[in-house]
Formats: sequence, C-alpha cells, structure tokens
Amino acid sequence: MAFAVSSGSLLIGAFYLPVDTWQRGFLLVGALFLITSTFNLAKVIRDQQEANSVRVRVDEARIDKLMAEHDPLRAV
Repeated sequence: MAFAVSSGSLLIGAFYLPVDTWQRGFLLVGALFLITSTFNLAKVIRDQQEANSVRVRVDEARIDKLMAEHDPLRAV
C-alpha cells in the first residue's frame, strides 16, 4: 500500500510540476526506472529466500542422490 501511495504521489507531483515538457518527461522516465528497479530487487530477494528454504535444500539433496545412483551405462 505504501509503495502504491508513494509511486502515485511521485507521478502526480511530476505531472503537475511547473516545468517544460522535456523536463517532465525526464522525471517520469526516471520514476519508471525507479519503479522497475524496485520490482526487480524485490523479486531477487524473494528468489534468494526461497533458494535458502529447507524444502528446496531437501529437494536438491534428493536430486543429487538420484543422480549419484544413476548409471547410464548399466544394462536394462
């Protein structure tokens, strides 16, 4: 909620700021980059937390065990 309020305030403030059109465009492009960077950072942090969870580590251990036991040259 706070992110939406701050982003909205930034966009409204940049729109109503008494500056030239190119300056307003520059501010809006900067705001766009700021918002996309925020989403990317949140996604990276979420993915890192998921990678460190116990469930993921147990699944990786199971896969490692299956790969270690697999013999591709064994006759079927």
